[in-house]
Amino acid sequence: MKTIIVDMMGGDNAPLETVKGVGRAIKELSEDVNYILVGDQVEIERIARENEIVLERCDIVHTETYITMEDEPIAVVRGKETSSMSLGLKLLKEGRGDAFVSTGNTGALFTGANLIVRKVKGVKRPAIASLLPLQPPVLLADSGANVVVTPEYLEQFAVMGSAYMKNVMGVENPRVGLLNNGEEEHKGTELQIETYKILRANEDINFVGNIEGNRVMQDTCDVIVADGFTGNIFLKTMEGLGKMMLKTLKTTLYSKIRTRAAGLLIKNEMKGIKKTFDAGELGGAPILGIAKPVIKAHGSSNAKAFKNAIRQAIAYSENDFASQLEADLAALAAKKSAKAAEGEEK
Repeated sequence: MKTIIVDMMGGDNAPLETVKGVGRAIKELSEDVNYILVGDQVEIERIARENEIVLERCDIVHTETYITMEDEPIAVVRGKETSSMSLGLKLLKEGRGDAFVSTGNTGALFTGANLIVRKVKGVKRPAIASLLPLQPPVLLADSGANVVVTPEYLEQFAVMGSAYMKNVMGVENPRVGLLNNGEEEHKGTELQIETYKILRANEDINFVGNIEGNRVMQDTCDVIVADGFTGNIFLKTMEGLGKMMLKTLKTTLYSKIRTRAAGLLIKNEMKGIKKTFDAGELGGAPILGIAKPVIKAHGSSNAKAFKNAIRQAIAYSENDFASQLEADLAALAAKKSAKAAEGEEK
């Protein structure tokens, strides 16, 4: 029996959409899952009552404090230690649950995961890994947490991303690409040039080279590696482009009488296209490198997106990902040490 801990108060639409999301998860996902809901008990129960949601298999941990989007990240451990996010992370650390889900302040969640739950042994810097709404899905690491990185950090992002896609998403031999402004190995800044050399030399990942932004959508890789600054801009650009394309297509089809019939004929196909570009279908972004599963759902998540973030947390918790990642990183460190020793002998 799995237990998912849920921050009910984070995000733009909480607690209304988080309560509705939990309600959908109870109905639509596995019955072998219990929930610990952390937040304002009076509000949670009021919303559930007004929307006829039966919170079965749920325990509520009451707190009226929560992290806002304006709070400094450190508030999660210094200033708002009794917030719904802080208490949820503490419950995860104590083993009261198998995974934690929050739509709250990204910086605070990343900081809290690092300082409360702690990193997997051997991880230099955890990374927020976003599943891009493509067919098949592509994992972007990092998508916003680490603005300043080193080639060694990016190598670990590649290792962690590969392990996640293999163990959680079922991709047999994940292809890893380095997000860059050209495919040639000499392209990019010193960071990308040095990272390319390191990734190419790593025999434990399936590195396919530099990938330009327009080729990410063409099934060129399963994991795309970037620093958090570049990755976040790429992610937000993709989200905005998808919404613009759908809006333009809808306007084109329904703005004139002669095209409305065509629009009605492909109405179901339009729903399929919308679903493909809907990030909410994939749920949230796992913070890779943390000792226990922490999922960051989009701040504007509706009930469906939040339910899918819970689904992703369940899938993540069913794999012994942290142990596998620790073993992979230990093996990588051993190989590097052996090569360094060999170089010194020569």
